[in-house]
Amino acid sequence: MLRIGLTGGIASGKSAVSRLFEELGVPVIDSDLISRELVQPGEPALQEIARQFGSTVIDSTGNLDRPAMRKRIFSSQDNRRLLEDILHPRIRDRIGERLAALGNEPYAIIVIPLLVESRYPVHVDRVLVVDTDESLQRERLMRRDAIDRQQAEAMLRAQSDRNERLAVADDVIVNDSDMAALREKVGQLHAAYLLIARQETADPQ
Repeated sequence: MLRIGLTGGIASGKSAVSRLFEELGVPVIDSDLISRELVQPGEPALQEIARQFGSTVIDSTGNLDRPAMRKRIFSSQDNRRLLEDILHPRIRDRIGERLAALGNEPYAIIVIPLLVESRYPVHVDRVLVVDTDESLQRERLMRRDAIDRQQAEAMLRAQSDRNERLAVADDVIVNDSDMAALREKVGQLHAAYLLIARQETADPQ
């Protein structure tokens, strides 16, 4: 199975792109959704987070206090790395489990926002970057998360910069227009990935 790693900066449109692939019948494995599963009450990862960061990052219902955790990790690189050390190996393993459970599909999309930065890499055959202008990215982030410019800038700085992502890209979708344009770009890539998958199946060497 051809493995496509989908990445991009925060608020670039990765979720919209992955949904469009899903509409085309492509299996999508989203590491952000897996991350949310891993921090549900009772999960070992959440227990480890509470041990490392203290009870202030757990709310009154026993769930992860996401705003409190966000402040901790975006204010300290050490805190961010500590959280990654807890979550990323578990995310990588669960992605492997999900891939193994898929049927005979031509290809799968694996959404990995931190594909470039992660110290626990997931094997992919191609990298698809969703790209957008940083000013548009900032505006979307402020609107989406209801945060101010300073918080948005801190979140943007915590990720690899645009040039680093584009340097590892095999394919790029520029998300700077409307949904119709985005749908057309996804459709073109879908056809290309099906062709690549067929070629690799015919000639695995």
